Amino acid sequence: MTTERDTIHGEWAGRFTFFLAATGSAVGLGNLWKFPYVAGSSGGGSFLLVYLLCLFLIGLPLMMAEIMLGRMGRRSPVNALRRISQIHGHSRLWKWLGVVGMLIACLILSYYSVIGGWAYAYTVRAASGLFMGQTMDGVVSLFARFASDAEHLLAWHTLFMLTTVMVVSRGVKRGLEFAVTWMMPVLLVILVVLVIYAVRNADVYNAIAFLFHPDFHKITPDVVLTAMGHAFFTLSLGMGAIMVYGSYIGQRSSICGLSSAIIITDTMIAILAGLAIFPLVFSFQLEGIMIRSDPGLLFRIFPYVFGQMPAGILLGTLFFVLLSIAALTSAISLLEPAVAWLVESRGMTRPHASAWAGFCVWLLGLVSMLSFTGLNLRDMLTAVSAWLGHYSPMFEHKFYSQSFFTLIDFMTAKLLLPISGILIAIYTGWLLKSDVSKQELSMSNWSYQCWRGLIRYVTPVAIFVVLLNATGALAWIIRLINN
Repeated sequence: MTTERDTIHGEWAGRFTFFLAATGSAVGLGNLWKFPYVAGSSGGGSFLLVYLLCLFLIGLPLMMAEIMLGRMGRRSPVNALRRISQIHGHSRLWKWLGVVGMLIACLILSYYSVIGGWAYAYTVRAASGLFMGQTMDGVVSLFARFASDAEHLLAWHTLFMLTTVMVVSRGVKRGLEFAVTWMMPVLLVILVVLVIYAVRNADVYNAIAFLFHPDFHKITPDVVLTAMGHAFFTLSLGMGAIMVYGSYIGQRSSICGLSSAIIITDTMIAILAGLAIFPLVFSFQLEGIMIRSDPGLLFRIFPYVFGQMPAGILLGTLFFVLLSIAALTSAISLLEPAVAWLVESRGMTRPHASAWAGFCVWLLGLVSMLSFTGLNLRDMLTAVSAWLGHYSPMFEHKFYSQSFFTLIDFMTAKLLLPISGILIAIYTGWLLKSDVSKQELSMSNWSYQCWRGLIRYVTPVAIFVVLLNATGALAWIIRLINN
């Protein structure tokens, strides 16, 4: 028995458009900085082999599962799972998996928009020539003043969210499709230009040795766990974005082929980013501070780098435009699940739904924005306690000294996302009948059996290990066993 094949949101013009959109969702700031550094510092070429293996053992089966659910349900993740569960006789509680995904996407977007606003601001600053001739201390000081200026952060956070809302409000054809059709090629062209410049003018030899020299002695269990975790997180899985994009593809599209192409392209863009960034890092002998991978690192290092180069204004502007596009393509995919749900379940027009969802995310983003100015959970609870006339000593625990950004990032990336991924694997691998998923995936019997074996056994177990490692439970279990 199959679900109905109607959708009120429209469809992608073709498979290539979906490929661009899903790749845009996967490509984010992590691809442009975190992956190249992790790869280089964890064994270079040998890490890449482990990472690619993890991508195809964890990322590919789960991406295929999400796209399949989206195309079967033809709705937002919440209503798609409700609809599929109803048709196939599963518990209606599975719709809450869609709710969790939508919540994760909104939480991530709430702080992602703040960082996207930084990229907008630094594009303007680079184009104005502000960074030319600046010392490293000067650039760090500029960022510190910027990050502590609540008014400027608010303005750029607001502008980024307005851009995202405007794109999503125009719908699949005139909004999402139009945006990714233009932005993804522009992103790739800018990246190639930066790679060509870095190869011709910077320390490309040390960069290539750092990124690709195989060092199997560095492949420790911790490095394997890092590869597993990054393979899961980098593809925008578990947050409803890929599922809702999958609901807009046609029935004749190959889910396996599209998923494989997205994964390969996402990895190639991350490698190109490394070839664009690390020759400059080695040329200016900044490799010693690469270990710090907090969100502000790109904005503290590269303004200095471009400020010392002859074509620094142009290259710096291109670099931050690249960051802006990567942030925006991810942002529109994060907002789409909530907008699709509001249109379906609340009868809103798409512009109305986009405005409401965008406003709620913007409001939540103020909390993360203020955390960069120094506000933490203890400060807020202390202020509330003073207003109520009661202060609890428990607020002195180190947990309450964490910033909101850190707490939201921990809750989404280390708790909710892995749990969501595990549940998606269980639902598609164990609850959906094999004849239903086989028909939907349209694969040969051998290929389907490989996918089904991975999604039932390998993928959920691997993600569970990632969850244990991310929360520190794995280290505790290992210590308990050793003792």
